[in-house]
Amino acid sequence: MSSIADAPPVGAAAPPLTGMAAGLLPRADRLLCHLVAVPAALIVLAEIGILLAGVVARFVFHQPIIWSDELASILFLWLAMLGAVIALQRGQHMRLTALISKRSPSTQAAMQTLAVGAGALFLLLLLPHAMEYAEEEWFIETPALGWSNMVRAAALPVGVALMLVTSLLRLAQHRLRDLLLVCAVLAVLAAALWLAAPVLKAMGHGNLVVFFVVLLMAGVLSGVPIAFSFGLATLAYLATTTSVPLLVLVGRMDEGMSTLILLAVPLFVFLGALIEMTGMAAAMVNFLASLLGHVRGGLNYVLLAAMYLVSGISGAKAADMAAVAPVLFPEMKRRGCDEGEMISLLSASGAMSETIPPSIVLITIGSVTGVSIAALFTGGLLPAFVLALVLGLIAWKRSRHEDMSGVRKASARMVGRALLVALPALALPFLIRAAVVEGVATATEVSTIGIAYGVLAGLLLYRRFDWRRLYPMLVDTAALSGSILLIIGTASCMAWALTQSGFSRDLAQMMGSLPGGAIGFMAVSILAFMILGSVLEGIPAIVLFGPLLFPIARSMGIHEVHYSMVVILAMGLGLFAPPFGVGYYAACAIGKVSPDAGMRKIWPYMGALLLGTILVAAVPWISIGFLGGK
Repeated sequence: MSSIADAPPVGAAAPPLTGMAAGLLPRADRLLCHLVAVPAALIVLAEIGILLAGVVARFVFHQPIIWSDELASILFLWLAMLGAVIALQRGQHMRLTALISKRSPSTQAAMQTLAVGAGALFLLLLLPHAMEYAEEEWFIETPALGWSNMVRAAALPVGVALMLVTSLLRLAQHRLRDLLLVCAVLAVLAAALWLAAPVLKAMGHGNLVVFFVVLLMAGVLSGVPIAFSFGLATLAYLATTTSVPLLVLVGRMDEGMSTLILLAVPLFVFLGALIEMTGMAAAMVNFLASLLGHVRGGLNYVLLAAMYLVSGISGAKAADMAAVAPVLFPEMKRRGCDEGEMISLLSASGAMSETIPPSIVLITIGSVTGVSIAALFTGGLLPAFVLALVLGLIAWKRSRHEDMSGVRKASARMVGRALLVALPALALPFLIRAAVVEGVATATEVSTIGIAYGVLAGLLLYRRFDWRRLYPMLVDTAALSGSILLIIGTASCMAWALTQSGFSRDLAQMMGSLPGGAIGFMAVSILAFMILGSVLEGIPAIVLFGPLLFPIARSMGIHEVHYSMVVILAMGLGLFAPPFGVGYYAACAIGKVSPDAGMRKIWPYMGALLLGTILVAAVPWISIGFLGGK
């Protein structure tokens, strides 16, 4: 299993090159990586500067910069596409590798070739339509800057072309036998769909199973990156069974990726890296350890509390775990804590903290469903706290025999000193939430306030700011953001195709007729999103099914914030539960623990999370009790 946190490069199983190709192809690949990484890093910096300037101008000087959002939107699409290129170059697009890893080396090499080849096929088919789409945007003028909208839309064909070149360079490094095999497989599949077009059209909604279950799952299980699997399934459906011009596919990708609220994704990713680099995350963890470290099982509680606090800053689960685990795991091992228990609790705490603002999943769900971001930020705190309590009970029970010999209770002076050091870091989550809830800044803009605060705290208070790490952090931010946003773009296409097919209407009728009314609907939603979170991960599942299911929930009288919390927690369960949940394997990679160590020990924690999720679903007040008039 592979995720954005620890994915091996697609095509890594290719044999060593010989002759001229051994020097030329890798050199061209490295040059392309450098040419893409520099502008992507500069765009991340520019976005931070533009949005921060907009907040200061509006809130401090009461003179809003009317073109700031427009310029930020133009640059954002370029960031998304260039970031997707970098993620492809690094092999960091989300993909399922559990089945591939169990095959023989020769089969793995062939499947890796298929993963790259299928992505290249999608990009090749998409490129002419992306170019046409950009050309049509030439005549549209942006309202504030007066630029041609082609300046923004050109990011789509440029990004697709660069990804295609990257894929071809990688394919050239694979064995000829595997290349010919993959070409034959893809050609036979395309011919079969073309010949079967009349039959597929006559099937009505039954053809959705062929494209969005059989074809999609075949791609995902074969290791094709999820974004490309979504894109290929949708493109094949539109081309085979409809008369819709494929130009629409590009337009829907643009619409899905260009929502300005999603700009919070790269900015919070960068903020998460910043708090780790400046030592702010370590300061919070050290304070909690001084407070609870002497208690039996105390470091387990520290881990839960630290994940709760850090999640309020970085917004990304991989960043949260990377900030907490390296600080706590060495001491936990010294106390004799079992590696399986440690990684199980880390994974469970990742699922627990999915609703803590400014979670990227919260931002995504608000973007695609129209739910108030401020309401989601307010409603997400208590559900996570409830899950933290049930996990704490399991941690207490499992740590009753922990060896506490040699562990000293920190003195009041030591606790006070740790608190003093941690105060600037502890203030940051509250600053972020208050700025959004009180209307000082939007969910997108508030991340720049956090970044400015983190830079000042790192330079002036913690005296830890490694300028050499700044460029890699910016490039990493672009890559992670690009992999997320490309999925959102292709998932938006699929969601639109499903809606246009009439599937959403049928789904609404089916879900509305479930026995038990709202209770039955909620129970089915929990089960469905657990499965979706395991197979597709949280963000693709939300983008794909959020627009379909949220209107049904509203029609049944379920509060949209309450439903959001239940859905997110259910997805978290699937995301961090082995054997398919990629979050579990990301936790293992970050904690440097074998996945086998926690396979049997994690289930009590997953059971506790399930009970907590059911409790949140049964008691709406947990999610909406503090919303007031929001």
